[in-house]
Amino acid sequence: MLRPLGLGDLLTGVPAIRAVRAAVPDHRLVLATTEALRPLAELIDAVDEVLPARELEPLDWTGPPPELAVDLHGKGPASHVVVADLHPRRLLTFDSPGYPGPTWYADEHEVRRWCRLVSEGLGVDADPDALDLAVPAVPPPVTGASVVHPGAAFPGRRWPPDRFAAVARHLAERGHDVRITGGPSEVELAAEVARSAGLGPEAVLAGRTTSLELAAVVAAARLVVCGDTGVAHLASAYRRPSVVLFGPVSPALWGPPPRAQHVVLWHGDGTGDPWGTGLDPALAEVTVDEVTGALDALPEK
Repeated sequence: MLRPLGLGDLLTGVPAIRAVRAAVPDHRLVLATTEALRPLAELIDAVDEVLPARELEPLDWTGPPPELAVDLHGKGPASHVVVADLHPRRLLTFDSPGYPGPTWYADEHEVRRWCRLVSEGLGVDADPDALDLAVPAVPPPVTGASVVHPGAAFPGRRWPPDRFAAVARHLAERGHDVRITGGPSEVELAAEVARSAGLGPEAVLAGRTTSLELAAVVAAARLVVCGDTGVAHLASAYRRPSVVLFGPVSPALWGPPPRAQHVVLWHGDGTGDPWGTGLDPALAEVTVDEVTGALDALPEK
């Protein structure tokens, strides 16, 4: 199964991966994903082995041709050929020249898209709500925290730091243990949010957690507030109350599952640039009052 993309991509692919397991229950399932995501990929109960992979590059496969190879990466030959080159007995891809398969629909939710590929291609049921991830064995640096995650892969999806700071301050004033998370490249951003919110340096977890520790923090969190990023999908995977801010991308394509504990805020029309170098206008329309109001109304479980 090929899916060497980002954290959100990995987590939205979990239901499809579980459906592949249901289709071939007695087989050894190998997931080709990035080395950085290996620790989290190993938390997926349907996966037996993780094969390090790079996007659209040949796989370092030394075994015999697999019985089945599934392209969970993309819709065209550029990714199809990566699994086809393993010479599997069966190949499952979306339909494209030279590769027959189910039809790709651009307006389909990411989770349902891959579930449908497996369901139609292998004749099994696929449950889009089967997003749960095992809790890491590592102890979380903190439990019961209200997680504020201000980062995102691209500026177009990054709500302004001063607004995140206002949200963090609001939560802290109501007695929440607020922690600011992020990757190594987001330490300064997290520190800026913490300072502006009046929080001490101990509130900054950015750059101080491994991917497994970050997952453990989210799994044990009181709530999560973030943009359209991988941490939002961790909140879904661990069923933690969350408020997710969308801008250029419609939540109909990448949003959390329809559960009461996940709230989406969005004012867009789906025409924004998810790779934009400036704040998306639709995301800019999301106000601090909207976010704090949604947080205050979240169910505790």
